[in-house]
Amino acid sequence: MQGITELLPISSTAHMRIVPALLGWRDPGSAFSAAMQLAALAAVISYFWQDVRRLAVGSVSAIGRRQFADPDLRMAIWIALATLPIMLAGVLLSDSLNACHSPFRALPVIGWACVAMAMLMALTEILARHRRRVENAALLDALLIGLAQVGALIPGVSRSGSTLTAALALGFGREEAARFSFLLGIPAITLAGSKELWELHKANLDMYGWSVLALGLVVASISAFAAIWALMRVLERFSAWPFVLYRGALGVLLLVALANDWLI
Repeated sequence: MQGITELLPISSTAHMRIVPALLGWRDPGSAFSAAMQLAALAAVISYFWQDVRRLAVGSVSAIGRRQFADPDLRMAIWIALATLPIMLAGVLLSDSLNACHSPFRALPVIGWACVAMAMLMALTEILARHRRRVENAALLDALLIGLAQVGALIPGVSRSGSTLTAALALGFGREEAARFSFLLGIPAITLAGSKELWELHKANLDMYGWSVLALGLVVASISAFAAIWALMRVLERFSAWPFVLYRGALGVLLLVALANDWLI
């Protein structure tokens, strides 16, 4: 489930919180799911390999030639700058975010976050022009999408959901918005996954735990790649409306369930 939902704009963290609640299990916290983001990283890099390779090789080549106005180097710097807001927020809120009983992970928060993001995504579908390309992006675009990425720290918002919505609101085409969202998210996903992997190491996770994690990463990376492919096809042939409807329905059902004490 983590691999499938991680890169879709429907919030994997919300699903990792809701499913245990439905089954009567305790909240596992965010550490394990954050480590699983490394599977999402592998999927993003492999799917957008041409873009990633061009940015990496082009940036190094531009630095060697001292051509600091190079478009690839400029985009790489913008992506790095756009990652700073979520890095800072993640450090400041780390204790609260990782706690099993964190107020951020409360089911009502998740329900309202799902509904709010569904409404925002719907507005971008109705009002935005969907014409711009990543190659025409400016520093302000990257920074605004980077700020939107901070919302992903709240379960129910979704990193891909918040950044995709921001990119759509800025007028990018649907496929271009998804592409920009994924490329901009690579540093954040890398940092979050690596940090929690280190935390698991410091917690002396046994060999069985590491083997379970490794198997999960392999399975999740394959399913995450399939999720990216599906997302791009849906955005290409339809729009973001299927995700709007799913998010809205999930949020409303969760709030109704809580109001009727079907979930505790």
